[in-house]
Amino acid sequence: MISKYGLFTYLIIACIAILIIVLAFLFQNNFLKNLFIVIGALIFAFTTYFFRDPERIPPKQKNCVVAPADGKIISIKTKRENKFLNCIAQQVSIFMSPFDVHVNRIPINGVIDYFNYVPGEYLVAFYDKADERNERTEIGIKNNLGKVLFTQVAGTIARRIVCNLKLGDSVKIGERFGMIKFGSRSDVIVDSTWKLMVKVGDKVKAGETILFEKIQNE
Repeated sequence: MISKYGLFTYLIIACIAILIIVLAFLFQNNFLKNLFIVIGALIFAFTTYFFRDPERIPPKQKNCVVAPADGKIISIKTKRENKFLNCIAQQVSIFMSPFDVHVNRIPINGVIDYFNYVPGEYLVAFYDKADERNERTEIGIKNNLGKVLFTQVAGTIARRIVCNLKLGDSVKIGERFGMIKFGSRSDVIVDSTWKLMVKVGDKVKAGETILFEKIQNE
């Protein structure tokens, strides 16, 4: 099915694609006619593919953090996080190409305890400093296991972040909460009491792939 977060954009682009195909039949030249039909069909097919929203089944275990986005793990690092966790933390960065599903999902059960929109630049999403310099939303969830911070980061092409969360919302692992249109990244940041379950280069699926497991209760 088509994601509700991109339905309006999808309908506009789909209408443009159909219009291109219809106009193609006005050409007397068969080469131009076929060319415009192919262009229109490709635009329609890619748009439908991009805004797809497949069902996902989150893990049943409760002591884990799952990926909030589809894509590839491009970075794993340790950093000081001072906005929500206030500690030395582990960060996993996920890059979403234009061919990945772009619907974002909640990484863990809990309550939205931190929410911050940061205006910024539009550097390529896989640039190391994109998580600090690009436009983004920063979202913190708190539960009995601790705190998890995750982001939606805009990129060079992706300049539209959709997020329907607000402070105080109760959320469940795997729930849809928004999307980033046309490719970007998402970062997940946790403290040292979580065990890393992925490595750089791994492909992950939003709402399903486990990034971290809790190794001790606080």
